[in-house]
Amino acid sequence: MLAFGSRIANIGRTNILATVYAGRNILPRRRCSEAAEGRTTVNILNTESDAALMVDSYSQMGFRLNNGLAIIGPMVIFPKTVLSWNVGGVEDITVESLSLFFVLEPKIDILVIGLGDRGNKLNMSVIKDLKRHGTNVEMLPTDTACSTFNFLNAERRSVAGAFIPPRLYSVNEDDLVLSQSRKKELFKLGDELEKP
Repeated sequence: MLAFGSRIANIGRTNILATVYAGRNILPRRRCSEAAEGRTTVNILNTESDAALMVDSYSQMGFRLNNGLAIIGPMVIFPKTVLSWNVGGVEDITVESLSLFFVLEPKIDILVIGLGDRGNKLNMSVIKDLKRHGTNVEMLPTDTACSTFNFLNAERRSVAGAFIPPRLYSVNEDDLVLSQSRKKELFKLGDELEKP
Protein backbone atom coordinates (compact mmCIF):
# COMPACT_ATOMS: atom_id res chain seq x y z
CA MET A 1 0.00 0.00 0.00
CA LEU A 2 1.12 3.53 -0.59
CA ALA A 3 2.28 5.49 2.42
CA PHE A 4 -0.31 7.51 4.27
CA GLY A 5 2.20 9.37 6.40
CA SER A 6 3.84 11.29 3.58
CA ARG A 7 2.58 14.84 3.58
CA ILE A 8 3.60 16.70 0.47
CA ALA A 9 3.40 20.48 0.46
CA ASN A 10 2.71 22.27 -2.82
CA ILE A 11 3.55 19.68 -5.46
CA GLY A 12 2.78 22.20 -8.18
CA ARG A 13 2.26 20.81 -11.67
CA THR A 14 3.98 17.51 -10.93
CA ASN A 15 1.89 14.45 -11.76
CA ILE A 16 0.90 12.59 -8.60
CA LEU A 17 2.24 9.35 -10.12
CA ALA A 18 5.66 11.01 -10.10
CA THR A 19 5.59 10.58 -6.32
CA VAL A 20 6.43 6.94 -6.96
CA TYR A 21 9.96 7.55 -8.19
CA ALA A 22 12.63 4.87 -8.21
CA GLY A 23 10.49 2.64 -5.99
CA ARG A 24 10.22 5.23 -3.23
CA ASN A 25 7.49 7.65 -2.23
CA ILE A 26 9.38 10.82 -3.07
CA LEU A 27 9.40 13.42 -5.78
CA PRO A 28 12.49 13.90 -7.93
CA ARG A 29 14.39 16.99 -6.77
CA ARG A 30 14.17 20.03 -8.97
CA ARG A 31 17.08 22.40 -9.46
CA CYS A 32 16.17 26.03 -8.91
CA SER A 33 17.66 29.08 -7.27
CA GLU A 34 16.68 29.97 -3.71
CA ALA A 35 14.94 33.15 -4.87
CA ALA A 36 13.01 31.52 -7.75
CA GLU A 37 9.37 32.53 -7.97
CA GLY A 38 6.91 29.64 -7.52
CA ARG A 39 9.56 27.32 -6.12
CA THR A 40 8.32 23.82 -5.33
CA THR A 41 9.00 22.49 -1.86
CA VAL A 42 8.54 18.93 -0.63
CA ASN A 43 8.45 17.81 2.98
CA ILE A 44 8.15 14.10 3.64
CA LEU A 45 7.43 14.12 7.33
CA ASN A 46 7.57 10.42 8.06
CA THR A 47 11.16 10.07 6.83
CA GLU A 48 12.62 12.74 9.11
CA SER A 49 14.91 11.33 11.78
CA ASP A 50 13.12 13.01 14.69
CA ALA A 51 9.63 12.34 13.31
CA ALA A 52 7.00 10.80 15.51
CA LEU A 53 5.47 7.44 14.64
CA MET A 54 3.13 7.47 11.66
CA VAL A 55 1.17 4.81 9.82
CA ASP A 56 2.70 4.18 6.39
CA SER A 57 0.31 1.45 5.26
CA TYR A 58 -2.31 -1.02 6.37
CA SER A 59 -3.68 -4.35 5.23
CA GLN A 60 -6.07 -7.00 6.45
CA MET A 61 -3.26 -8.34 8.64
CA GLY A 62 -2.18 -5.14 10.35
CA PHE A 63 -0.13 -1.99 9.92
CA ARG A 64 3.35 -0.84 8.86
CA LEU A 65 4.84 2.21 10.55
CA ASN A 66 7.30 4.78 9.22
CA ASN A 67 10.14 3.21 11.24
CA GLY A 68 9.65 -0.12 9.40
CA LEU A 69 7.89 -1.85 12.29
CA ALA A 70 5.03 -4.16 11.29
CA ILE A 71 2.12 -4.51 13.73
CA ILE A 72 -0.05 -7.61 13.36
CA GLY A 73 -3.70 -7.05 14.25
CA PRO A 74 -5.32 -4.08 16.00
CA MET A 75 -3.05 -1.48 17.58
CA VAL A 76 -2.97 1.56 19.82
CA ILE A 77 -0.52 4.21 18.67
CA PHE A 78 0.87 7.32 20.32
CA PRO A 79 3.41 9.75 18.86
CA LYS A 80 6.37 7.76 20.26
CA THR A 81 4.83 4.41 21.31
CA VAL A 82 2.79 1.61 19.78
CA LEU A 83 0.94 -1.19 21.58
CA SER A 84 -1.04 -4.24 20.55
CA TRP A 85 -4.76 -3.77 21.18
CA ASN A 86 -6.68 -6.82 22.36
CA VAL A 87 -9.92 -6.45 20.35
CA GLY A 88 -11.16 -8.68 17.55
CA GLY A 89 -13.46 -6.21 15.86
CA VAL A 90 -15.60 -3.13 16.33
CA GLU A 91 -18.09 -5.15 18.41
CA ASP A 92 -15.31 -5.76 21.00
CA ILE A 93 -14.65 -2.06 21.60
CA THR A 94 -15.89 -1.32 25.11
CA VAL A 95 -15.20 1.26 27.78
CA GLU A 96 -12.78 -1.24 29.34
CA SER A 97 -10.84 -1.65 26.09
CA LEU A 98 -10.48 2.16 25.91
CA SER A 99 -9.75 2.70 29.62
CA LEU A 100 -6.06 3.40 28.94
CA PHE A 101 -7.00 6.72 27.35
CA PHE A 102 -8.91 7.88 30.46
CA VAL A 103 -5.93 7.62 32.83
CA LEU A 104 -3.26 9.34 30.74
CA GLU A 105 -1.61 12.44 32.16
CA PRO A 106 -1.49 14.87 30.49
CA LYS A 107 -4.76 14.11 28.74
CA ILE A 108 -4.67 13.63 24.99
CA ASP A 109 -6.31 16.26 22.78
CA ILE A 110 -8.07 13.70 20.62
CA LEU A 111 -8.47 9.96 20.24
CA VAL A 112 -8.81 8.74 16.65
CA ILE A 113 -10.56 5.36 16.43
CA GLY A 114 -10.23 3.35 13.21
CA LEU A 115 -13.34 1.17 13.06
CA GLY A 116 -12.11 -1.11 10.28
CA ASP A 117 -14.36 -1.10 7.22
CA ARG A 118 -16.67 1.68 6.08
CA GLY A 119 -20.13 1.38 7.62
CA ASN A 120 -18.94 -0.03 10.96
CA LYS A 121 -20.47 1.78 13.95
CA LEU A 122 -19.46 2.00 17.58
CA ASN A 123 -22.00 1.10 20.27
CA MET A 124 -23.84 4.23 21.52
CA SER A 125 -23.20 3.36 25.18
CA VAL A 126 -19.44 3.46 24.51
CA ILE A 127 -19.79 6.87 22.83
CA LYS A 128 -21.71 8.21 25.86
CA ASP A 129 -19.03 6.90 28.24
CA LEU A 130 -16.27 8.51 26.17
CA LYS A 131 -18.05 11.87 26.41
CA ARG A 132 -18.62 11.36 30.16
CA HIS A 133 -14.85 10.91 30.63
CA GLY A 134 -14.19 14.09 28.65
CA THR A 135 -12.32 12.35 25.85
CA ASN A 136 -12.55 14.00 22.43
CA VAL A 137 -12.97 11.22 19.92
CA GLU A 138 -13.07 10.91 16.14
CA MET A 139 -14.54 7.62 14.82
CA LEU A 140 -13.65 6.87 11.21
CA PRO A 141 -13.01 3.97 8.85
CA THR A 142 -9.43 2.80 9.36
CA ASP A 143 -8.08 4.21 6.08
CA THR A 144 -9.30 7.71 6.96
CA ALA A 145 -8.35 7.30 10.63
CA CYS A 146 -4.72 6.54 9.71
CA SER A 147 -4.51 9.70 7.59
CA THR A 148 -6.14 11.78 10.31
CA PHE A 149 -3.78 10.45 12.98
CA ASN A 150 -0.75 11.15 10.77
CA PHE A 151 -1.92 14.70 10.05
CA LEU A 152 -2.58 15.54 13.71
CA ASN A 153 0.67 13.89 14.76
CA ALA A 154 2.64 15.90 12.18
CA GLU A 155 1.15 19.06 13.69
CA ARG A 156 2.57 17.95 17.06
CA ARG A 157 -0.89 17.60 18.60
CA SER A 158 -1.37 15.35 21.62
CA VAL A 159 -3.10 12.55 19.71
CA ALA A 160 -3.61 8.82 20.09
CA GLY A 161 -5.01 6.24 17.70
CA ALA A 162 -6.80 2.94 18.20
CA PHE A 163 -7.02 1.09 14.88
CA ILE A 164 -8.63 -2.15 13.73
CA PRO A 165 -7.34 -3.47 10.38
CA PRO A 166 -10.04 -3.37 7.70
CA ARG A 167 -11.35 -6.62 6.26
CA LEU A 168 -11.80 -5.02 2.84
CA TYR A 169 -9.65 -2.45 1.11
CA SER A 170 -9.33 -1.11 -2.41
CA VAL A 171 -6.26 -0.85 -4.58
CA ASN A 172 -5.64 2.27 -6.66
CA GLU A 173 -3.24 3.14 -9.50
CA ASP A 174 -0.54 4.39 -7.14
CA ASP A 175 -0.59 1.07 -5.28
CA LEU A 176 -0.23 -0.87 -8.54
CA VAL A 177 2.69 1.25 -9.75
CA LEU A 178 4.47 0.89 -6.41
CA SER A 179 3.86 -2.86 -6.38
CA GLN A 180 5.24 -3.27 -9.92
CA SER A 181 8.29 -1.20 -8.99
CA ARG A 182 8.99 -3.42 -5.97
CA LYS A 183 8.47 -6.54 -8.06
CA LYS A 184 11.12 -5.38 -10.59
CA GLU A 185 13.58 -4.73 -7.74
CA LEU A 186 13.01 -8.25 -6.38
CA PHE A 187 13.65 -9.81 -9.79
CA LYS A 188 16.88 -7.79 -10.18
CA LEU A 189 18.02 -8.94 -6.74
CA GLY A 190 17.19 -12.57 -7.62
CA ASP A 191 19.21 -12.35 -10.86
CA GLU A 192 22.21 -10.95 -9.00
CA LEU A 193 22.10 -13.77 -6.45
CA GLU A 194 22.02 -16.46 -9.15
CA LYS A 195 25.19 -15.17 -10.88
CA PRO A 196 28.30 -17.27 -10.04
